Amino acid sequence: MPKVSVLSSHACHLGEGPSWHPGRARAFWFDIMERQFLEMGLEETTPRIHALPFHATVAARVDDDRHLIASDAGFHLRSIDNGALTELRSFWDERPGTRSNDGAVHPSGALWISTMGWRFEPGFGRIWWYRAGELRLIVEGLTIPNAIAFSPDGQTAYFSDTLEHVIYRIAVDPATGLPSGDRSVFCRVSGGGPDGATVDADGLLWNARWGGSAVDAYDPNGRLVSTIALPARQVNCPAFVGPKLDRLLVTSAFEGYDAERRAAEPEAGRTYLVDGPFRGLPQPAVQIG
Repeated sequence: MPKVSVLSSHACHLGEGPSWHPGRARAFWFDIMERQFLEMGLEETTPRIHALPFHATVAARVDDDRHLIASDAGFHLRSIDNGALTELRSFWDERPGTRSNDGAVHPSGALWISTMGWRFEPGFGRIWWYRAGELRLIVEGLTIPNAIAFSPDGQTAYFSDTLEHVIYRIAVDPATGLPSGDRSVFCRVSGGGPDGATVDADGLLWNARWGGSAVDAYDPNGRLVSTIALPARQVNCPAFVGPKLDRLLVTSAFEGYDAERRAAEPEAGRTYLVDGPFRGLPQPAVQIG
């Protein structure tokens, strides 16, 4: 039976983008709206909170000392030791009012990174492929692109459109991470929208259900096989953490809440740990060239 506990009681306005850095044995995640980058050891009681000059959403491990940070200001290398930022590329989506959103690194070292409109404009959602300095647009016509994740063999990519309540899958080249087929519906989600996702060592897709107070697991055929209830309603992204990758960290948010709603749901924005009978996969380092 999975056990849910609170890793951090610090309330994130819009928690997002959790990751585990094995070389540092620390978890990292963002508060997008507050321009913060949080880090924490699993045995610590409070996170370290780093201010950022932009709204960041994804931290991809480069090596033991650096992250590649994706934000509404582009790609930056960030030193884990001192927080120094070095721009690699300015923001790549040319349409005004867009920002980065979800992302994950394919086994080939390619980063899939999504962009979307600040006002959730239909059709503004896109997904991009980045590796070693090269950037390509690979998916268009979404609204809130989320749930980017990859099968253990690197031959299948997953992504969602949260407002459409759909998770898609698409065949990809395992050597490059580029799409090699057309997308198809993997599953439809009810009782909330499909937000961030990750894949475990058994090939199950673990998806945070925004507005549904849950993380759901789907088998490779799109069949729902497990649901874990969480205290916060707006859970939004899971990541496997810990030396054995056998704990699931889940971020949440109080985005859109007024003072009355926040008082009624004090759990909103907290960061959770789930202990259960699962194990994640080591996340590849991104190739920056």
